[in-house]
Order: sequence, then structure tokens, then C-alpha cells
Amino acid sequence: MQNIKVAVDAVIFGYFDKKDLQILLIKRKIDPFKGGWALPGGLVLDDENLDDAVKRELCEEAGIKPDFLEQLYTFGNVGRDPRNRVVSVAYLGLVNPSYHELFADSDAEDARWFSVNKLPKLAFDHDKIIDTALKRLRTKIQYHPIGFNLLNEEFPFSDLENLYKTIIGQEIDRRNFRKKMMSYGLLNETNNVKKEGSGRPGKLFTFNQEKYKELEEQGFYFEIK
Repeated sequence: MQNIKVAVDAVIFGYFDKKDLQILLIKRKIDPFKGGWALPGGLVLDDENLDDAVKRELCEEAGIKPDFLEQLYTFGNVGRDPRNRVVSVAYLGLVNPSYHELFADSDAEDARWFSVNKLPKLAFDHDKIIDTALKRLRTKIQYHPIGFNLLNEEFPFSDLENLYKTIIGQEIDRRNFRKKMMSYGLLNETNNVKKEGSGRPGKLFTFNQEKYKELEEQGFYFEIK
């Protein structure tokens, strides 16, 4: 007879202007790994759907509701949880930290953003889960405009450019990137500007979500390379 428990874990990415890509971690209040850092998550209730479970855990442990959330991968190696056999369905999520105030509760003592380049030692196999999520994000952002979930509602084009460069982890052809982005018709130019450095103020844009959905239904394929 099987005695397997099902859990959910969430890799939530955030982005602060001109900083490293960030990951949301919680400090565990209970054993195992009490006082250690881990991804938000926990066991799925008997009468609970997976999507509902991960949303509940994120709300309870960090006080957030992601703007974008999708299933990532299932992790089920024997021994990944020292208490018993646990299979975890991991999720990938995106939020703009400016719009979310972290609030730790339930099994979490603290909730905090960490740079993907300066992560603390993690509980369970959460380092492997994060590595899988990073690979998915770096690939998906090049063919699906999910990056806009990390930006402010209005943003200068340079913010979009820096975001993609930060996530992909390499320099991009700025001229070609701007040409492609503008050619899709997915950016609405506003009447607002933002002063950056000693240069002249840059125009602010918004992402046209309705236009993207319309194009997607017509078979439009978003790609930046």
C-alpha cells in the first residue's frame, strides 16, 4: 500500500529596477530545517486542488498573490523529505515586488527577496527546483511576453531591455530588440516620461494585454531572437 504525500512548492521571481533577478524565500518555523530558508509551499489538503493549494500556501506564508503562476515540474526522488515520502508539484510564478508587501505567517517565520546570484543554503531539494525554474524562465521569456508581469504598469523602454538582459543573463542586441518589440504593436506609448541620469527624459510605455490575446488567437508567435 502506498503512503505518499503530495506537496506544492513555488518558485516566485521578482524584479527590482536595475537589480538582479530575485526569488522569494521563507524562513521555516518548524522542523525539519527549522530556521532555514526554503521555497514557500506545503502539503496539499485532502479536499484541495493543486492550484488552490499553492495559492493558499503563498498567501499564508508570504501574503502574496502572483500575477503569473504555472506548473513547473514534479519532484519525487526518494529521501527528498526526511520525514516521509513526499512528491512535490512545483510552480513558477512572477510578481512585481512593488505591488506586493510580504507578510510571513503560518509555517513561515520570515519572508524575504533574495538575489538569484546570492541565495542562502536551502532546505530539501529546493536548489534543484530553483535551477529548473530558472531554465524554464530564461527559455520561456524569449517566446512568451511573461516578463511584463515583473514591470510596473508604466515603464521606460530601458527597463524592459534591462529586464530581459538580466533574466537571460547576457547582453542583447539593443537595436534589434527594440525594433522587434515595437513591431509587434504590443507597447502603448503614454504621455508620461521618466528622467534617467543626465540624458533627456524617456517616454513611458504600457503593455497591451488585450492586443496580445487577440494576436495569440490568430496564431501570433512572440519571439525576441
